Amino acid sequence: MSYQHIVVPAEGEKITCLGDPKCVPDHPIIAFIEGDGIGRDIMNASRRIWDAAVEKAYGGQRKIAWMEIYAGEKAARLYDGDYMPSETFDALREFLVGIKGPLTTPVGGGFRSLNVTLRQELDLYACVRPVKWYRGVPSPLRHPEDIDVVIFRENTEDVYAGIEYAAGTPENEKLARFLREELGAQFFEGSGLGVKPISAFGTKRLMRFALRYALERGRSSITIVHKGNIQKFTEGAFRNWCYEVAREEFPEQTITEDELWDQYGGQVPEGKIVIKDRIADIMFQHMLLRPKEFDVIVTPNLNGDYLSDAVAAEVGGVGIAPGGNIGDHVALFEATHGTAPKYTDLDKVNPGSLMFSGVTMLEFLGWNEAAELITAAYEKTLAQKIVTYDFARQMPDATEVSTSMFASTVIQNMDA
Repeated sequence: MSYQHIVVPAEGEKITCLGDPKCVPDHPIIAFIEGDGIGRDIMNASRRIWDAAVEKAYGGQRKIAWMEIYAGEKAARLYDGDYMPSETFDALREFLVGIKGPLTTPVGGGFRSLNVTLRQELDLYACVRPVKWYRGVPSPLRHPEDIDVVIFRENTEDVYAGIEYAAGTPENEKLARFLREELGAQFFEGSGLGVKPISAFGTKRLMRFALRYALERGRSSITIVHKGNIQKFTEGAFRNWCYEVAREEFPEQTITEDELWDQYGGQVPEGKIVIKDRIADIMFQHMLLRPKEFDVIVTPNLNGDYLSDAVAAEVGGVGIAPGGNIGDHVALFEATHGTAPKYTDLDKVNPGSLMFSGVTMLEFLGWNEAAELITAAYEKTLAQKIVTYDFARQMPDATEVSTSMFASTVIQNMDA
């Protein structure tokens, strides 16, 4: 396929499928979106770290061929004001795996969110957010080492589907009239109206993905987080459909929490994953007081948005929280924070979120040795108290360094 502004690297090869390391060549073409605001600084720093880790882990046998694609403000400059050009979608569909910095959504019209648009257009239905503590990271918890969860957030449905009608519009009045006259609904005049779709199809494929992930990585439990006590036919149905997938498709590998206690006295049988559920509001408390009880978490879109950021705050904040948006045909990893425009090109901010999103990407490719090298070097850097400004103000006797210098130190510590 030919592109207007995207240059395909001549030395790279395409990844041919997702989820199988055999489909990943030694010189894969990986798409990247630089991002807006601080995106340039953190992408440059992170790419240096990823490339150094791959070089050191595989002695030059493997190397990423980077291919820049465009979204956000940089795309608007190249594509006559188009923040999300169609060839960006085409390139991701062709090359399958990419990583992106933070994006600014234009104000006053067009896209509701560039990030949501990417997820929905490419059907990246699973937002995967690993959340764990790294030695040396400042935390408000007494025992942050107890947190090691992976949150699977449904990415395409729920209130993020964008089915909303502003108060006073003809569409709103038509829907309000139907709800009142045909269905007997009661609500205040002048209300904005939104629809919250949650389907069996969307729920089951997310749960299926999470179960396979848990089985492949030896995880011990999956907790379904929902508000089904109030929203019985959306989030309550989400809970029931998740249990249905475990019961019908993975009966030999799963047991429910009730079965665990009724049949096994609380002792998990070898080779089994415990399936349980928690109401969303109490889950926030549990992740503060009893985080060791949770491993893989599966949740609808809005709950997952809240929960992933809240849990990330317990282990250093979204500034170092990784994320990936994964579908059946495309995987797009991303920094989970915003663009922080006041720090644009100041070489100041923490690159951790994007850096660790790249670690998650390397693990997804099956390049675990490079991923582990980055994690070990990062922890050594923090042990030396060499950090960017956000951690420096929380760590006594820390040495504050720039984004680029932090990256250089991580790379140096790979040799150790």
